Amino acid sequence: MGASALKNRQWVKGAAFLITEVAFLIWLVFSGISSLSMLSNLGTLKTKKVVYDQSQGVYLTKLPDNSVVILLFGVLAVILLIAMVGLYWVNLRSTRKLYVLNRDHGHIETNGEELASLLDERLHSVLLAIPIVGIVAFTILPTVYMISMAFTNYDSHHSIGFSWTGFQAFHNVLSGDLAGTFFPVLGWTLIWAVCATATTFFFGVLLAMLIESKGIKHKAFWRTMFIIVYAVPQFVSLLMMAQFLDLQGPLNNLLLSWHWIAKPINFIGASAKPLVARITVIVVNMWVGIPVSMLVSTAIIQNLPEDQIEAARMDGANPFQVFKSITFPQILFVMAPSLIQQFIGNINNFNVIYLLTGGYPMNNNYSGAGDTDLLVTWLYNLTFGQTQRYNASAVLGILIFIISAVFSLFAYRRTNAFKEG
Repeated sequence: MGASALKNRQWVKGAAFLITEVAFLIWLVFSGISSLSMLSNLGTLKTKKVVYDQSQGVYLTKLPDNSVVILLFGVLAVILLIAMVGLYWVNLRSTRKLYVLNRDHGHIETNGEELASLLDERLHSVLLAIPIVGIVAFTILPTVYMISMAFTNYDSHHSIGFSWTGFQAFHNVLSGDLAGTFFPVLGWTLIWAVCATATTFFFGVLLAMLIESKGIKHKAFWRTMFIIVYAVPQFVSLLMMAQFLDLQGPLNNLLLSWHWIAKPINFIGASAKPLVARITVIVVNMWVGIPVSMLVSTAIIQNLPEDQIEAARMDGANPFQVFKSITFPQILFVMAPSLIQQFIGNINNFNVIYLLTGGYPMNNNYSGAGDTDLLVTWLYNLTFGQTQRYNASAVLGILIFIISAVFSLFAYRRTNAFKEG
């Protein structure tokens, strides 16, 4: 690599290709081949063994091979190998370009011209280099590593040395011992995502229209009051709401003092009723989610064509008909992509469930999940709970991604914003 560039006195490019190739070959000999070969079995020793060393006359304890590290470095080796193949292809294109220029007696750029082009017409490539390295290191590598883990038996029983098991973890989640938890939690996750998205959107639009009504004074004040809810960090609002809704919290004390209830209501505790807890998290999510929809809707309402609205009113349309035929369709047209994003965000809304209910009330028929747990919080429980089924957690991560990606593509391609874009 780089020989053609060096031959044509492009010293910087040629040296860069050559040094990269030498460094890769050194890594491949001393580390890469070993990492790639061990990736096939994730280590030979899976359990701790005590063996007798005849040369020393003592018993030695051999620890299992660390499959976590082996898998990580194996995945990294595969990525580096693919990157090197890509770089070699770039080198071949450069070699072919120089060959054509020499054959046709064209102008071959000097070192100075090569370096100047990196700051001019090829500046975008230079600026993209660092983000691409960051994406590979902090996004692609962890993602491929997590996907690979789904095809192993990595759990609390195989916490150090584990092996490839194919689709066994997928079988456990979809039709095995975890299926009785997966499908109910999936159903609640979808119900939660639909209700959380619809309520925040609908009431956010109504609130924006109410504030923008002609009879309302001090509009800026009212908008600021609701924006404060959004400005406060979400985890602070959720933790305070959890205290407010506690069995001994202010809400129960207030209702008792007014004689509206005979005994405290358990809204989100371990002994709460599942339906009550689920309705509670949806209502609390409205508190933290409505201001976002209100802000976007306000901007849209302020830019609605007044001539259409006035013409509709002159034709005898009442406020509801104006809202149904003019205001709401235009708001929905602009906010459709945002609603899809909010829906996907609610599928993965870890904060509201974890900080408010912690998944309670627990369900004895579930494996490591409660009645308010979403797929993402159940994934967390499987990873850091007592079971520590890391392979099942990886499977859930893959399934959540598939569900989110399929819905996003299906819904976005059917929005008017996409069709008219």
